[in-house]
Amino acid sequence: MEQGTPTATETTKARGTTQTAATTVDEQLQLVTFEIANEEFAVDILAVQEINRMMDLTRVPQSPDDVEGVINLRGKIIPVLDLRKRFGFSASKRDEHSRIVVIDDNDRVSVCIVFRVHEVLRVSSSIIEPAPAMVCSIDSAFIAGVGKLDDRLLILLDLSQLFSGSMLQSADEATAAMTPAVSV
Repeated sequence: MEQGTPTATETTKARGTTQTAATTVDEQLQLVTFEIANEEFAVDILAVQEINRMMDLTRVPQSPDDVEGVINLRGKIIPVLDLRKRFGFSASKRDEHSRIVVIDDNDRVSVCIVFRVHEVLRVSSSIIEPAPAMVCSIDSAFIAGVGKLDDRLLILLDLSQLFSGSMLQSADEATAAMTPAVSV
């Protein structure tokens, strides 16, 4: 190798990573982006089962504050989570832009309400950084990372935290109260 020519490892270190050239693969992420309380969020498109217009919800007595109710999705009763409330924002009026996003995370189907779905983006994983503690107005435990796009920040949600066990258990209990008992 010529004197003064950087090695592949040195070149990648100069770009801010410590990977060798053999492992430097620019992984592409495909994300669904949506808006909640004037902030832009995203989830992996592989977790999004479908996106629907708002539909009538059945309210469930004594359900957690962020559970707006339940829907019947092809014969299955599923709790609907209002992400505004989950993130600690005040409730807002729904309009023609509001959507229900059906998410399948580890074979667990959950439904959430978002203000507006923006687009599907394909981005490089290299633009995603770990979330600083105060990146936005929501709990950083819900954030998997932050993507720096040209003129905006994109907050990637951590679905396992967002739909945590205790929240799902409370929602399941409320849903079970709504589901008629089947006699055998």
